[in-house]
Amino acid sequence: MSLRDRLTALIQYPLPHHLLSRLMFWVTRCRWRPFKIAFTRFIIKRFDIDMSVAAEQDLDSYQHFNEFFTRPLKPEARPIASEADTIACPVDGTVSQLGAIEDGRVYQAKGHDYSLKTLLGGLDHLQERFAGGQFATIYLSPRDYHRIHMPLAGTLSETVYVPGRLFSVNPATTRAIPGLFARNERMVTIFETEHGPMAVILVGAIFVAGIETVWSGNYGEQTFRPFEHFIGKNLPQVSLEKGDEMGRFNMGSTVVLLFGPGHMNWNKSLQADQTVNMGQSIGSIKQSLD
Repeated sequence: MSLRDRLTALIQYPLPHHLLSRLMFWVTRCRWRPFKIAFTRFIIKRFDIDMSVAAEQDLDSYQHFNEFFTRPLKPEARPIASEADTIACPVDGTVSQLGAIEDGRVYQAKGHDYSLKTLLGGLDHLQERFAGGQFATIYLSPRDYHRIHMPLAGTLSETVYVPGRLFSVNPATTRAIPGLFARNERMVTIFETEHGPMAVILVGAIFVAGIETVWSGNYGEQTFRPFEHFIGKNLPQVSLEKGDEMGRFNMGSTVVLLFGPGHMNWNKSLQADQTVNMGQSIGSIKQSLD
């Protein structure tokens, strides 16, 4: 961790994270054409966004910047790994870290790890389901596609909304702030698959003006939302196939993906700092010995 990383982190502590994110919520939904077009063009140039894969390339077709930011892609742009025993990447982004969950801790960066139980909203039964399993943390930069898709087919069984801070989740902040992903606001979604439990955790960040799921809509429309835990009959009946959209980020953030113990392996070629695309194979299901 460099001095620059430390300074990047220190200046974030006193910031009014939720107020700034609320302001960004309104800015990114401004429909005034001169601002909308100018801001969108600036972001495209600043972050070298590849518009050739966008389903709609005419900037005037987007009502506001956020609609552009969460734009769909051409169907052929992100083919889904079709083999039955493969796990598809849920997002475009960069792998921050991946590996085994050991002693109830999830590795964040050199010198930092954090509690699996805290990440999962402090719920003992969820910690027990994923202890000894596998995790992958994938960071989405502003240039990436911001819809989140299913790594495997699954049925929604539980959700936990955990309020928290909204620190940046960029690499510098990840190296500098202890327990970052267990401190930020997050939506924990638990799916039952044919290969055991799977958690897709949507982690909020500064200027992320709303975590959104396909079954509950945009969580950014209510500031300081309280802790929420839904399970079983209190949830809508949601079953999604591998590759189906399950949510999106209104601005960039991070996904933490968890699998229970003994069910899967990450691809040997997958490693930290690797760029990945939604739909590509990132792991495989362990074959039963029965």
